[in-house]
Amino acid sequence: MSHLLPRNKKLLSFVTRHYPILKTLITPSPISHYATQSSKFPEYEMPTVTWGVIQGKKEKLVNRVKICDHLKALGVITDELETIELPSTIEVISERLEFLQKLGLTIDDVNEYPLMLGCSVRKNLIPVLAYLEKIGISRSKLGEFVKNYPQVLHASVVVELAPVVKFLRGLDVEKQDLGYVLMKYPELLGFKLEGTMSTSVAYLVSIGVSPRDIGPMVTQYPYLLGMRVGTMIKPLVDYLISIGLPKKIVARMLEKRAYVIGYSLEETVKPNVECLISFGVRREMLPLVIAQYPQILGLPVKAKMSTQQYFFSLKLKVDPEGFARVVEKMPQVVSLKQNVIMKPVEFLLGRTFKVEDVARMVVRCPQILCSRVELMKNAYYFYKTEMGRPMKELVEYPEYFTYGLESRIKPRYQKLQGKGIRSSLNWFLNCSDQRFEERLEGNFIDADSDGPVFEMGGKLDMPGGGGGGEVVSDEDDDDESDDDETLYRRTLTL
Repeated sequence: MSHLLPRNKKLLSFVTRHYPILKTLITPSPISHYATQSSKFPEYEMPTVTWGVIQGKKEKLVNRVKICDHLKALGVITDELETIELPSTIEVISERLEFLQKLGLTIDDVNEYPLMLGCSVRKNLIPVLAYLEKIGISRSKLGEFVKNYPQVLHASVVVELAPVVKFLRGLDVEKQDLGYVLMKYPELLGFKLEGTMSTSVAYLVSIGVSPRDIGPMVTQYPYLLGMRVGTMIKPLVDYLISIGLPKKIVARMLEKRAYVIGYSLEETVKPNVECLISFGVRREMLPLVIAQYPQILGLPVKAKMSTQQYFFSLKLKVDPEGFARVVEKMPQVVSLKQNVIMKPVEFLLGRTFKVEDVARMVVRCPQILCSRVELMKNAYYFYKTEMGRPMKELVEYPEYFTYGLESRIKPRYQKLQGKGIRSSLNWFLNCSDQRFEERLEGNFIDADSDGPVFEMGGKLDMPGGGGGGEVVSDEDDDDESDDDETLYRRTLTL
């Protein structure tokens, strides 16, 4: 090998002399030389990749310790801040904390969710809060909103918040109601559009809820958008249908009382239904009771029924069976305050009605317990002075007190007087205006009837003039839609 070195030197000298451009490529550069001789020229040493990271990490650790010590001195718990990136200076973290405090948040609120300190004032806080104010949340309530749902500060306005708001508007939630809905259920802003929200809406529409009513339902009870169909909504609907409520009536009920969806089936609804039965409410009357007063499914029914049953027995002399009939006809009685109940009762007792008669009147028409005493007085004095009828008729037909004196009782009675007709209270009061005019123009007086009688599973039956009952319907007996509408109209009337 040694004898080849002179030849290589000669070849290199020849090449560089005849081809100067190659000399720059073959000759080593000074920088590369210095890089290999770092011990001689350290100022030219090229930094490695790891060198910069290690140095930056050390600085960040020092700054993190300073910032955490500063926050601890202010009372902030910093345990959860170890997993997030903090600003490089105390001034920046102080700016964030001061901004949050100006919103109305306290140190305790920050400690509930310390990760909010990882949000930049300019990149996170200001854009999100400005958007929330734009969609209807007043500036004075922004602090409360952030306190209830601090995760919103991490959200992207364009990617996460705006699509949810657009979805709500698409459900017919009014623009002026957006702030109310989100204040009530701020977690909506964290939901995915293709998840629970879409499936719950689709299921409600599938059981008969009108799409136009979804918006009002969400406004009334926005939590329904966060409920799973398979585990919460569908089991409740299936149970209500199983005890006799038609699907259409369940849909109408949910449209008007959306919060019923939030009642726990196993913990509240089923025990309440069984409780009603145990107090004597007939199973076939349960659908009508629930349709009239859906709230009864979520009340502490056992406690209320026990209290009211004892009160009715002690003060009104109504036995347990009679109380069950009262609940069937007016389930709202379980929530009536006792002083409200006693006002019409005391009025009747003060008009020489016996306690037993008042009990009969209450069982027959519990709606008199909700009547205003002033109106009852007017109706009573008209009955006594103008009509001159015996008190027994009021005992037999206490519904008299539920009709308007000026709108129904007086004008109809005057027409009867003009025709020289004398009839029972039931005959001229318990009918529509059209039916009353037909009776006046008729050449005969049809027999008294007990008025509309509702039974689940059948239609609205009205006893006819010949004593036999005839079905009021233009369709065949197997038309279930008429049954549903009958119950719905009956419920609205009550």
